[in-house]
Amino acid sequence: MSSQGKPSYLLSVLNNKCPRCRRGKIFQSNNAYAFKGSRYMKMHDKCPVCGQATEIEVGFYYGTGYVSYALCVAFTVAFFIAWYVLIGFSIDDNRLFWCLGLDIVLLVLLQPVIMRLSRTMWLSWFVKYDKEWDKHKAEEPERIVPEQMGNW
Repeated sequence: MSSQGKPSYLLSVLNNKCPRCRRGKIFQSNNAYAFKGSRYMKMHDKCPVCGQATEIEVGFYYGTGYVSYALCVAFTVAFFIAWYVLIGFSIDDNRLFWCLGLDIVLLVLLQPVIMRLSRTMWLSWFVKYDKEWDKHKAEEPERIVPEQMGNW
């Protein structure tokens, strides 16, 4: 067994950790807003801790668009419920328009975080936690053609 107990799935996803060992960082930068040089979305080829490949097949992360969409819808629903409970809606003033406007601004500002979170969630659904990751070698992806990497 690894040095510490089993890390929490939720915390490892929220902290963008490798789903296999739940310790290594998936992204090269911890800052989701490090736009200089476009580093905010660059991922390690393999987990620095356990060696798990982050790109399982060519085009693997196309499905994260659906995850990102679901996260945005969930955020918007939660935001509208919180707005309704705390401030309320009325047809007599423009609180609804303020709610819509603020929701749009927050979604645009949170987009880098949502994109990274959707990639981490997507990867965690296809790579399972291995409690003895330090004793087992990470599986090599079967459907990777190295010459085609980055062609999309």
